[in-house]
Amino acid sequence: MSSDKQKTGPVFDAPLFDAKSVLAVMSQRPGVYRMIDTNGDVLYVGKARNLKKRVSNYFRASGLDTKTMALVSHIASIDVTVTNSETEALLLEQNLIKKLRPPYNIQLRDDKTYPYIMLTHKDAYPRLAFYRGSRRRDATFFGPYPSASAVRESLSLLQKVFRVRQCEDSYFRNRSRPCLQHQIGRCTAPCVGLISPSDYSLDVEDASLFLQGRSDTLIQSLGQRMEQKANALEYEQAARIRDKISDLRRIQSQQVISGDGSDADVLAAVLEGAYTCVHVIVIRGGRIIGSRNFYPKDRLAETPADLLEAFIAQYYLRDSGEVAAAAIPAEVIIFPLIREQKSLQEALSTAAGKSVSVRGSVRGHRARWRDLALSNAQQAIQSHINNRQSMYKRFELLQSELGLDALPQRIECFDISHTMGESTVGACVVFDHNGPLKSDYRRYNIEGIQGGDDYAAMDQALTRRYSKLSSQLQALQDAPSAGPGGPGEGSDEQAEASSDSNHIGSVKDQALLASKVPDILLIDGGKGQLAQAIDVLQGCQLPEIMLVGIAKGISRRAGQETLFVATAEGMKELAIPGHSPALHLLQQVRDEAHRFAITGHRARRAKTRQQSPLEQIPGLGPSRRRELLKYFGGQQEIMRASESDLARTPGISKKLAAVIYDALHNE
Repeated sequence: MSSDKQKTGPVFDAPLFDAKSVLAVMSQRPGVYRMIDTNGDVLYVGKARNLKKRVSNYFRASGLDTKTMALVSHIASIDVTVTNSETEALLLEQNLIKKLRPPYNIQLRDDKTYPYIMLTHKDAYPRLAFYRGSRRRDATFFGPYPSASAVRESLSLLQKVFRVRQCEDSYFRNRSRPCLQHQIGRCTAPCVGLISPSDYSLDVEDASLFLQGRSDTLIQSLGQRMEQKANALEYEQAARIRDKISDLRRIQSQQVISGDGSDADVLAAVLEGAYTCVHVIVIRGGRIIGSRNFYPKDRLAETPADLLEAFIAQYYLRDSGEVAAAAIPAEVIIFPLIREQKSLQEALSTAAGKSVSVRGSVRGHRARWRDLALSNAQQAIQSHINNRQSMYKRFELLQSELGLDALPQRIECFDISHTMGESTVGACVVFDHNGPLKSDYRRYNIEGIQGGDDYAAMDQALTRRYSKLSSQLQALQDAPSAGPGGPGEGSDEQAEASSDSNHIGSVKDQALLASKVPDILLIDGGKGQLAQAIDVLQGCQLPEIMLVGIAKGISRRAGQETLFVATAEGMKELAIPGHSPALHLLQQVRDEAHRFAITGHRARRAKTRQQSPLEQIPGLGPSRRRELLKYFGGQQEIMRASESDLARTPGISKKLAAVIYDALHNE
């Protein structure tokens, strides 16, 4: 790059490196290439059967789409890694995407921790349960399922038809009479012996056959059993089996069923302007067990085929190990067809440790699955677009209601949750024009305050959120713009180039941090909480944020809230009509903050309550705790005991009894 070009034009407008010289020495073998910008950040990771041929396509004289041209304009260098095969290149590409998260690669936000239905083995009365995690337990696992809701829906169905218990073992062992599930006909009450282990094992076997997709075999077996009961004049039991067969027939009629009991995933991709959607239908044992919509960000996809090809690779190959391999079915049905179908099929087979087929041209029930996935994807993207456009419109109306000069880009909302001051949690949620920005959500465990002091809790949560952001912005503003060696070292051209590069990096960092500063800070509360927010932002030197408090009315119904806005003159009440979409936006953000705070509080409270207060007392080890529980018969009696009563326990001295009493009564 010449110094004249560097000085006279924008950094990314000029060619950043000599493509011809790079391509001249590039290998024609399979491999992975990484496109890198002037700051050393990886922009894009790709794989190729022929590296030289593939990379040269980015630098041809014509025919490039605008998205690819935008990528090419930022390239400063290209690194390549040669592999033995295209399959190996594809696997390496996905590992690098997962590690580097390049901005121009498809971005798929998905935790990939698959849920299963677990059937225990060791119990006399086995249990069906929701399970997520390593599958090394002594149990049979059915799945994986596309979502937790799909698992719970299946468990509800199993409970109605097969009546196999789903309660926790601790609950099961301590029952003295049947629970509500038995009374409403969803459990046979094995906890109190109302069904024999042999009869219960038949229900377990039936449920297992159903989960394996062998519904036809199950129905035949039930038919034979029904006849046997009828011949034995056990008409009531025969009627129950008849009802079970009817339920199974009805379930079959509601779904497109494969007679071969196969496992498959059906994927369909659609593209509408800047919006993308991939719909995934999960079929296990020939039965549709669930589906899910994905809206991945892909800055380079020009066609649905491009989107689907990138999605499949990342969806299945980002992770490794037993659980990831189990998530890859024997068959992947796609729409539309993709170019790299064969290499993708080989990579999936390698990752799964079994033969996996990727097919787009299918017939019969598979074609119906494919058409169903496409129809769902088309409906989902239209709904997604409408929601995004509706969200943008609500931001515009909110700008008008608040009298803002510019359209707000980011809203943050804080809420506090606790139970009588216990396990207080502060929560922050973030919304932009696309809706909830969940990657920026944060929870704060509140410590060191008087229980139930919402003002102090709000102060602590806000301070922890914005003091760090303020210090980062200040550090960037104070950072020198010259390079590491300063302008005195090297030539003038080198010094200027170094200064420009660091200045650009600083500007980019400042812009990124500035985008984290909300335009509107919404506080779930009245004037008191709003006053705390004003003090915190002034202390953090972030006064440009508009502060809005949203207090519930006396009836606590939606639409009857009171809004307060912080101004230079003080707090003023704001009236927005109850039917206004602007108010609906504030209510949505507030409700999401409330949900997020309550979820965090309940999780923290449950974790705290799992530990006995006795375990937190210094000097009170396991043996002495056992003596206390044995002597008093339970923790409630220990709480009621006086200091002298505690001292009578074997192994408990008067001094330790005083420590125990003080700890249990917070003195």
